[in-house]
Amino acid sequence: MIHFTDRQARQFILLKHGLLGEHKFIGKQGVLDFVRQAGCIQFDPVDVCGRNAELTLQSRVKNFTKQTLYELLYIDRKLVDYPDKNLSIIPVEDWPYFERYRKAARESGQQFRELAQLEDYAKAYIKNHGPVSSSELPIDGSIHWHSAIHWSGNWHGDTNAARSVLEQLYSTGELIIHHKKGTRKYYDLAEKHIPAELLNAPDPLPDGFTHQKWRVLRRIGAVGLMWNRPSDAWLNIWGLTAQQRNRAFNELLDEGRILEIKVQDLKDTLYCRAEDLSLIETVLKEDEFTPRCELIAPLDCMMWDRKLILALFGFDYTWEIYTPANKRKYGYYVLPLLYNDNFIGRLEPAVDKKTKAFIVKNIWYENNAIINARVKKAVENCITRFAKFNECSNTQFLH
Repeated sequence: MIHFTDRQARQFILLKHGLLGEHKFIGKQGVLDFVRQAGCIQFDPVDVCGRNAELTLQSRVKNFTKQTLYELLYIDRKLVDYPDKNLSIIPVEDWPYFERYRKAARESGQQFRELAQLEDYAKAYIKNHGPVSSSELPIDGSIHWHSAIHWSGNWHGDTNAARSVLEQLYSTGELIIHHKKGTRKYYDLAEKHIPAELLNAPDPLPDGFTHQKWRVLRRIGAVGLMWNRPSDAWLNIWGLTAQQRNRAFNELLDEGRILEIKVQDLKDTLYCRAEDLSLIETVLKEDEFTPRCELIAPLDCMMWDRKLILALFGFDYTWEIYTPANKRKYGYYVLPLLYNDNFIGRLEPAVDKKTKAFIVKNIWYENNAIINARVKKAVENCITRFAKFNECSNTQFLH
């Protein structure tokens, strides 16, 4: 059993994420390294000041631009849009591990005879005309169906036929997202962009529980430190019951693939991946690290378990985008503000694309945060970098 103070636990998770000390993720290779470490980063289409995946990367990767992620997804094809923890971006080499989901989609689609003919038409059209969006695919009308594999999970009802066919073929792995224009997705044949050795590879983990255990280990790596409790961090691991989660943790521990960590004021045991032992030794040996100030994405993988963040950092964060306006405590789109080894507040941003102005609508500092001249300067520099990331040439403060 490894023993951490509360502060050491915070330092460990922040160092793991490259949010404390000197940057360990740099440029395009840094993006790849981080996504591979996390397994997936969550995608969300809302773009107030950059989309969630871009915000996740800008806080960690030195010299990151939105174009960097676009190139890795749609030019280099080293990353791919694929459902993992909800809408996600994964390394292309992980494609074979999700074959069970594509198989389930194929089986689901077989229940609807009219679908097969439409699928054949859509694939032939794309082969002849190139990447296509649902608004351009010449299939009219709507169909009533239920898909077990859908961007938004289980879904049923009447929907646009062209969109349904494209999303079904995407779910079966016959199509991938070729590129996006804003929120509009353009699909192309997967065989044109994913290497055959990955596209046609058998499922490396055909046993259901072995697959679940792989996913649990992956999510522990994504968050950095995790406890064996119900959590949003386990979302979309099909069939993962509490009993199976307990078994996964026990086997991973017995196999030496995860380590137990006892944190000073925390009742629950935490776990990290065994490969992080050298990072543990660094935290136990060193006391201070170069402070950083960063704005954190609302669906950042470090934030997947909000109760864990509250327990470790004393920071109570809710993304209020879906909260009715009259019930919001802060605002529609508010980002956690990190300095050194703690959250010091939250910031509500906006971008005026016409005037290229980055707007700070409000900053709320935590009651226990010490906001001295050094911290103020760090926050100011963070906002300047964030404005540049959003291609803004000036910054306005409303409060």
